[in-house]
Amino acid sequence: MKMTKKAITLSLGLVVMGSASFAQSLNDAKKAIDAEQYQKASTMLKALVNSQASKGDNYFSLGEVYLKMDYVDSARAVFTKGVTADPKNSLNYIGLGEADLVSNNPTSAKTNFAKAVEVSSKKDYIPQLYIGKAYIAADKPDFESALPYLQKADELDPNDKDGETFLALGDYYALQKKNSEALSNYMRALNINAGLLKATVQIGRMYKESRAFPESEERLKEAIAADANYGPAYRELAELYMQWAIQLPNEFAAKSAEALTAYKKYLDLTDKSYESRLRYAQFLFYAKDYKTLQEESTALAALNPNDPKSLVVSRLQGYSAFENKNYPQSLQFMDDFFAKAKDPSRIIPSDYLYLGKAQLQNGKDSLALISLTKAVELDSANAEALADVAKSYYDAKNWTKAISTYDIVNRFNPNGKGSLYNYYYQGLAGYFLYGQGYSNKTNPSKDILAKSDAALANVLKASPTTIDVHLWRARVANLMDSDTDPKGLKLPFYQQYLDSAEVRVAKASQPAPSPKSMVEAYNQIAGFASYKDDKAKAKLYWDKALAIDPQNATALEGIKSLTAPAAKAPVKKK
Repeated sequence: MKMTKKAITLSLGLVVMGSASFAQSLNDAKKAIDAEQYQKASTMLKALVNSQASKGDNYFSLGEVYLKMDYVDSARAVFTKGVTADPKNSLNYIGLGEADLVSNNPTSAKTNFAKAVEVSSKKDYIPQLYIGKAYIAADKPDFESALPYLQKADELDPNDKDGETFLALGDYYALQKKNSEALSNYMRALNINAGLLKATVQIGRMYKESRAFPESEERLKEAIAADANYGPAYRELAELYMQWAIQLPNEFAAKSAEALTAYKKYLDLTDKSYESRLRYAQFLFYAKDYKTLQEESTALAALNPNDPKSLVVSRLQGYSAFENKNYPQSLQFMDDFFAKAKDPSRIIPSDYLYLGKAQLQNGKDSLALISLTKAVELDSANAEALADVAKSYYDAKNWTKAISTYDIVNRFNPNGKGSLYNYYYQGLAGYFLYGQGYSNKTNPSKDILAKSDAALANVLKASPTTIDVHLWRARVANLMDSDTDPKGLKLPFYQQYLDSAEVRVAKASQPAPSPKSMVEAYNQIAGFASYKDDKAKAKLYWDKALAIDPQNATALEGIKSLTAPAAKAPVKKK
């Protein structure tokens, strides 16, 4: 978690205040820290600092709590008082070094760490251990600097009495995805001290990251069985169930519900910090509980509007408003989000997706197209939303915009979800656009038809049994053919359609072909045969048309024409 330079709005005197009635042991406070109960730990440690003002360990643990709560300046103040109160205690120098790392001052950190080693016994492994932990706890872990300290700590504890050393080594390797090395160290830590629940939780986390979901669940439940109030186990269990839900869609509903239940338990057991509530809001989005998400994101927006993470809250407000069909409010939230997002790296593809969808619902089609195109360029998985825009243009008979939008969709999503429909409607839009220009005598380019046919061919390539597409290719080919000297470009496609349709009729297969479409194909083939003076073929196909529709005017006129004087003329396009 990235830490920011915040300070508790209390004077230093108040930082160390506390009632002796709250004073418990340092071990109790450390247990609360490990359980991520930071408010509880800080109350206990303030009391300890007040009642045992000369013990540097108390100051260090209190400063650690402030670092975990992102109160860096207050942590530094407490560590400084700890150095004054107990100058030979190495821990507060280490604390100052940690604060330096958070503040991106590695040079000062190194100086403070050196001072910590200087004031400690050469046989004391604790400073080495905590310096190593400080380097791997940084926002950008410094593994190279950490390892010598962790190895030295192991060396100085020859009897392996403290499992914390191996827990830290496990974290060192786990952060680098070196799971075998991490697991062996976590197991050594547990062999020394079975009560190190963090090690069990970390093993569960590694299983989760390897998608060994049942094994992860088993280890996390082991930690909960050992201590039903250990919050981090519930947090990791929630993360596990949510990943499980996303990876296995057939189990999504059940696992996402379990994720929310586990995370609520985590919140109840910890301090309900801004950061943990923000993660809960993200869980609500993943679980598609948009009503609760809107409530939680609204509460978070009011809770801490100046927090750097408030940008994420604005995002979630926009998302939830859209999913709850409050489209004007969604557009307002998304506009506000983009106005605040000064750093482009903080904008993710789904931000453009929701902005575009909100713009579309608010009648801002041109802006929606720009936003959704950006969303698709960044992540082709968003092509479905842009396809909705293309289909809306198609439904409005705006063939030009439909084609240009489907061009973008099909470029980024050539084979994904909905791609067959996208190619299909792009093909039809091209047919209608050319037909419109042909009827209006505007001399449209036949490139439109070539693109249309290519789109329809893509449908058949992926789905050969979609036989109606043969009809559309035949119609496109008919327009592609010469008006004055037609070559019969349509014939192969009409025949391919009939070959499949007749088999379906014979076998009573479903879906049954349309009788009207079959009559169209018979008439078209018969008409061209008549044009080529192939009367036998013409009569065969017109008879087939009449067998389906005895009153079909085109077929009746065709049969009649076969006995009339020959008069060749181009077949009139339909």
